[in-house]
Amino acid sequence: MVAMAMLAAQQFLFFSSQSNSRISTTTTRPCLPLPQFTSILLRSRNSKIQFPLISCSSSQTPETQTQTAESCVNLGLQLFSKGKVKDALTQFETAISLNPNPVEAQAAFYNKACCHAYRGEGKKAAECLRTALREYSLKFGTILNDPDLASFRALPEFKELQEEARLGGEDVGSSFRRDLKLISEVQAPFRGIRRFFYVAFTVSAGISLLFNVPRILRVIQGGDGAPDLLETAGNAAVNIGGIVVFVALFLWENKKEEEQLALISRNETLSRLPLRLSTNRVVELVQLRDIVRPVIIAGKKESVTSALQRADRFRTDLVRRGVLLVPVIWGEGTETKVKKKGFSPRPKAAKGLPSIGEDFEKRTQSVTAQSKLKAEVRFKAEVVSPAEWERWIRDQQKSEGVPVGEDVYIILRLDGRVRRSGKGIPDWEKIALELPPMDAILSKLER
Repeated sequence: MVAMAMLAAQQFLFFSSQSNSRISTTTTRPCLPLPQFTSILLRSRNSKIQFPLISCSSSQTPETQTQTAESCVNLGLQLFSKGKVKDALTQFETAISLNPNPVEAQAAFYNKACCHAYRGEGKKAAECLRTALREYSLKFGTILNDPDLASFRALPEFKELQEEARLGGEDVGSSFRRDLKLISEVQAPFRGIRRFFYVAFTVSAGISLLFNVPRILRVIQGGDGAPDLLETAGNAAVNIGGIVVFVALFLWENKKEEEQLALISRNETLSRLPLRLSTNRVVELVQLRDIVRPVIIAGKKESVTSALQRADRFRTDLVRRGVLLVPVIWGEGTETKVKKKGFSPRPKAAKGLPSIGEDFEKRTQSVTAQSKLKAEVRFKAEVVSPAEWERWIRDQQKSEGVPVGEDVYIILRLDGRVRRSGKGIPDWEKIALELPPMDAILSKLER
């Protein structure tokens, strides 16, 4: 008896700038006429883009099976998870050549970029991601959130790609910029109204100046009935001055918006940076919001060691204020440790807790996860992907006009934003007096 089966549709959710979901399409195709089949979901770690694969138990030879873009992507993911990155890359390239639909093409280009990133080919990875962003609606949040792209995010190519995405344009699309602007509008809700009035007043002053032109010409010609010179010149000066002022205000608002978008982009990058807690659990910084006040200490090894030793004298007071020390030593990120076996999961990712790559809202709003994390948080954490941390700190130094490479410390608020920063070794006694205890009203307002 020949059995026929139809594969039902699957949904792929899309990543946003602050969420980490899956990509979907609907594909329906018959399975080969075989007695039985099983549906297998192939995946590579948390965030690889994937398809379901039909595995038929039969004696059919591989030659009788039709090669499709979907099957190539799935086979590529299988090889990818086994550490056969070169063979996986070949499968993703084959998938691209088989006239894939948009979702299959997005999956192929994205996973191809992950392979290039693993091989240290930053430019090729960036080009694949540009294609996926521009032509296949890949969300930039996917790139920010994927731990397999950690090495790529530490490269100059990522910085360039992120800047392009922030500015928007034909090369990478405008979805990331649109998401940033939505956050910006929430933080500065009256900017749009102010700009509207600036434009309206500029147009009004321009129209008034236009009507003044005939009067100015008559003043120049002179004769009987000519308008008063001082009055006409005064009106023209007021209109010109108004145009200059309102145009300057409009441009200033645009500049402030770009600075705010850059800040939001840096904060988003910061929230995705991974830490290893004392229990060896790896979490993103966003998962520690409302739980601790991270204090990032960056500098030469001697300076960071000295700062940690001084902090230990005030350990009790700092712990009461939720301080979590995050040491970053310059240069550690350049010594990238490359594993020889595929994209293995991060160490000891506990079950039942939000982990890297899961939905943003679930990670930030899970009360259960927060209570468990509170029990695991100690006085000090270890950075994962030091190159990513170092790049973010250097970008922060540039934005604040601090010479890049100096010893600095950065104190974060409970909500994950930067509270303040300074040069050299922190004054822990002053910090202990400055920060309110975790159970104080001011700490509750800071959340």
